[in-house]
Amino acid sequence: MNPSSTNTYTHYRVCNFCEAMCGLEITHDKKQVLSIKGDEKDPFSKGSICPKGAIMGDMYNDPDRLRKPLKKTNKGFVEIEWEEAFDIVGNRLNSIRTQYGNDAVGLYFGNPTVHNYGALLYVADFKKAVRSKNNYSATSMDQLPHHFASQFMFGNGMIIPIPDINRTDYMIIIGANPSASNGSIMSAGGVQKRLRDIQQRGGKYIVIDPRITETAKSADEHLFIQPDTDVYFLLAMLHIIIQEKKTNLKHVEKYSAGFEEIQSIATAYTPENVSQITGIKADDIRKITEEYLNTEKAVLYGRMGVSTQSHGGLCNWLINLINIITGHFDKPGGAMFTNPAVPVVRNIKGRKPYGRWKSRVRNLPEFQGELPVAAMVEEMETEGKGQIKALVTHAGNPVLSSPNGHRLDTALDGLEFMVSIDIYLNETTKHADIILPPTTGLEVDHYDIIFNSFAVSNTAKFSEALFPAQYGQLHDWQIFKALTKRLSKKKLPWLYRVSTPKLLLKLALLNGPYGNLSSIKRLFTGLTLRKIKKSVHGVDLGPLVPMFPKLLRTKDQKIHLAPQPFLDQLEVLHTRFKEEKDKLLDNEFRLIGRRHLRSNNTWMHNVEKLVSGKNRCTVMINTIDAERLGLKNEEEVVVKSRVGEVKIPVEVTKNIMSGVVSIPHGFGHHKKGTKLKVAEAHAGVSVNDLSDHDRIDTLTGNAAFSGQVVQIIK
Repeated sequence: MNPSSTNTYTHYRVCNFCEAMCGLEITHDKKQVLSIKGDEKDPFSKGSICPKGAIMGDMYNDPDRLRKPLKKTNKGFVEIEWEEAFDIVGNRLNSIRTQYGNDAVGLYFGNPTVHNYGALLYVADFKKAVRSKNNYSATSMDQLPHHFASQFMFGNGMIIPIPDINRTDYMIIIGANPSASNGSIMSAGGVQKRLRDIQQRGGKYIVIDPRITETAKSADEHLFIQPDTDVYFLLAMLHIIIQEKKTNLKHVEKYSAGFEEIQSIATAYTPENVSQITGIKADDIRKITEEYLNTEKAVLYGRMGVSTQSHGGLCNWLINLINIITGHFDKPGGAMFTNPAVPVVRNIKGRKPYGRWKSRVRNLPEFQGELPVAAMVEEMETEGKGQIKALVTHAGNPVLSSPNGHRLDTALDGLEFMVSIDIYLNETTKHADIILPPTTGLEVDHYDIIFNSFAVSNTAKFSEALFPAQYGQLHDWQIFKALTKRLSKKKLPWLYRVSTPKLLLKLALLNGPYGNLSSIKRLFTGLTLRKIKKSVHGVDLGPLVPMFPKLLRTKDQKIHLAPQPFLDQLEVLHTRFKEEKDKLLDNEFRLIGRRHLRSNNTWMHNVEKLVSGKNRCTVMINTIDAERLGLKNEEEVVVKSRVGEVKIPVEVTKNIMSGVVSIPHGFGHHKKGTKLKVAEAHAGVSVNDLSDHDRIDTLTGNAAFSGQVVQIIK
């Protein structure tokens, strides 16, 4: 920290509230934050900041934040000391494992786990100590189809193509809203400027979405699409490419396999045939495809809207496939791969990707050590060997974020024991017997391991903690180490016992592609943690570069264009395509979610600056549909699904497709027993009291939130 005057100091760090990795410049007096703005000298984000990053000081000072362990008693929660808390957790979990087996302990990890490098580096050892097959995370409510497609096509679920947004001249954005998400599976601080730059250099970007999103409002073109039908649009694109012989495999021909198998898979999906089901005119499908094909630097990008639906796996496979076979892959301006300073792609080839075990009730397969979160609640409710009797959660609020959340709310009361590692007493952690609150935000060192792996350019930045942990506080990694010690059946190695996140990061950087040990040339010039720390604004490691075939991890060192599980799932789709389209009743609609720039999933609603203003938890409905049903703006309606119903005010707008309604996710802070000061006017309702836990992408197991049928009742 460098003094900028007698009593004020400047601290530089990366915001870790979302995936964007925006650099922050924080002015403080060593006791409190005085101001926060974007760091204009940050080589990655170049001064970008959103409302979330600007309130980091408010999160740090939130009086509702927990700072000491809590124990549930008959009179409510009481504070206890750390050693007592660890002993209770260790004894209870070990007792349950002894009585029922290891699988009786379920694990759930929320998105913030990967936003914290200390937690990320020590969570794997914790999982190994628990040795449970009932392992769940937010991945299967969010991005699992991306990892699934990459595992089968490239040999590793972390080899995910990233749009080279900085150099592309034509970008098709389908089911994504980067202006609200700041980029997702595409870390891109200042993404709105990057999109404008496409237009300023003579290019264009197209948005395909059931809603005119914040991104669509600035796009060159927007097309409405019926929810849950993106797969047909992508197959129509593939049909045109194959029929018109517009494939270009020269750059990957030597290390790709399966091209013959894809020649006929899209034969039936002509633009005319898919037009009615998607709602996109055949001429528009042809025009967009031709523009994409005729632009040298072009890329097709899809995100939440194509992942959280019935065909998420097929959609992500087709997006990769189209980019590959048209020559828009591993090239500047196309779909490329980050080369991070700390690699997350391991050198293991040929490992079975999934299905090593399955859930008891629905027989859903494991992927990368996790079962689909849609199965978690039934594994608690259903008796028998392997039933979840205890649950450990870290940085997650599945009562609000998982399918059919109110059912989980009830099931958590039936557990024999529950422990939550979390900074809040919220809708999920209120069920815990023990809550272990870690340090957070400005008290924590930070290095982005995961999001540097999905970034639109190669950079490295280390953020020291701004404020020291208060007496008695522990970091996430210290909590995991303490629990691992009590749950492990073997004596932990000496190196593990003395290790710290900084030590592990130092070693990882030394062995990384820019490190001292990566080559003889870099023996004295390689990237080290010391050099990164010295560059307080961050280190620019250059633009994305071609990474194939050396990045491939398939057993035969080839890109698999036509993996069998995807071809098998296509056969199921063919049958559905031939059937008559579902007909909705007059008051039935397809439900989609939405995200706001001022919040992040189920948290941040405790900061007044982020929730002030008009109510953002509304059900959006098209003007024509509202008139037909006799609905007025702000009128309260009942939205009803197969599994539940909510009361919510209407937002009448032309910015959503007719026949479609939208409710934002992350709200619903009205449940008793929490310690949150969220005002009633901003509490909202949980869209996941409507989402059906039985509705999943059958290929990947990912929750299918988008496209569910609901009724609007006046």
